[in-house]
Amino acid sequence: MLTKKTKYAIKALIMLGKNADQAPLHISEIAAQEKIPEKYLGAILGELRNAGLIYSRKGAGGGYLLSKKPEDISLVQILRLTDGPIAMVSCASLNYYHKCEECLDEATCGIKSTFVYIREACLQILLQKSIADLIAREEELRQAVLAGSD
Repeated sequence: MLTKKTKYAIKALIMLGKNADQAPLHISEIAAQEKIPEKYLGAILGELRNAGLIYSRKGAGGGYLLSKKPEDISLVQILRLTDGPIAMVSCASLNYYHKCEECLDEATCGIKSTFVYIREACLQILLQKSIADLIAREEELRQAVLAGSD
């Protein structure tokens, strides 16, 4: 399950991606439109800035902008930044590996083997999907809803 932090980060990046060719967005605009507490969003945007995904301009006309194209920001980057490991169990993690205390033999552990497989499947999808893909999907869904209401 996605944490609120990750969901808010993705929502903010989508909004910034949709406005990539426009003026920087103020934190208050993003917070109001996406219904994210402004103080919490500020901390999230700080992490995204420190990771090089966004940058901020100060002063008149200031705000936040993407540092990369929306298609160059993968979901795996965001999840690892905000939530840490992709794997559901620590013994199956690539970057956050930790041996399970109760495991007698990792080489024959069915739990580890299965969750490594699940991690790999999730990782492949998350590597292939970007902020641009989510923006496109939102538009597809919006068009489908409009077509259905005719």
